[in-house]
Amino acid sequence: MLDIENVSKRYGETVALSDATIAFRQGTVHTILGENGSGKSTMVKLLSGIVEPDGGTMRLDGKPLSGKAPADFQAVGFATVFQEVLIAPDRTVTDNILLGLDSPFKRRVPRDKRRETAAAALGRFAITNVPLDAPAGSLPLAAQQLIVLARAVVRRPRVLILDEVTAALDYADRESVFRLMRQLAGEGALLLFITHRMDEVMSLSDRISILRGGRVVKTEDCGVSTPAELLKAMAPQTAAELSHA
Repeated sequence: MLDIENVSKRYGETVALSDATIAFRQGTVHTILGENGSGKSTMVKLLSGIVEPDGGTMRLDGKPLSGKAPADFQAVGFATVFQEVLIAPDRTVTDNILLGLDSPFKRRVPRDKRRETAAAALGRFAITNVPLDAPAGSLPLAAQQLIVLARAVVRRPRVLILDEVTAALDYADRESVFRLMRQLAGEGALLLFITHRMDEVMSLSDRISILRGGRVVKTEDCGVSTPAELLKAMAPQTAAELSHA
C-alpha cells in the first residue's frame, strides 16, 4: 500500500535518514522503533508532508507521492497525530476536531451536523468525557490529546500515523485507543505507530521496523524476535549494559 525506497534526508551535516527502505502493508499496525536520533521523527515528518526527502522514492498504491505540503498528503488519505499536542486553544472542542476539514469553497460538514460529527469521532474511542462546547485550551492535556486524535479519525484516513500518542492518556483511554487501532486496521487502514513501550509494541504490532542511526536495520513480523532481541537491534550498547547489570 505504502512504500519508501532508499529515502534519505539531511539537515546540514547531520544525516537524519540514509537509504531507508520499508514496505508498509494495508490493514496492519506497523510499529517504528528506535532511540532518540534514530530517524523516527524525520520519517514521520516525511510521511506527513512537513519536509521533503533529499533522495529516494515514496509511493502510495504504487504511485509516487508528489505532495510538497501536509495538505497534499491529507488529500490522499494521510493523517498524523504528533507527540506535541496541536490545538487552537481559544476555539471549541468541536471546532478543533473539524479544523481543516472544510475547504475555502466547500463545507464538508453541514453546520447543523458539526457537533454530531465531532461527538461521533470522539465516541469511537474516548472514555473520558470531553465537552464539545468548551474551549480546547481550558481542558487537561489528556483531553487535548483525545481531541487531536478525533481530528485525525474524523477524516477517515487510509494511513494514520500515531507518534507517541498514548503517553498523556490514562489507562482506560489508552486501552480504548488501542482497540480503535485494531478496528481501523481491520477496516483496511494502515497505522504507523511510534512508541518506546515494548509492551505496546508486542501486543499491538503486526509488523516492526527498527531504525538506528538513520538506517533501517530490521523489518519483520511481530513475534519473530523477542523484546530483548528487538532492544539489541535498536540499541546494542544499552542491551549489553542491561545484560551485565
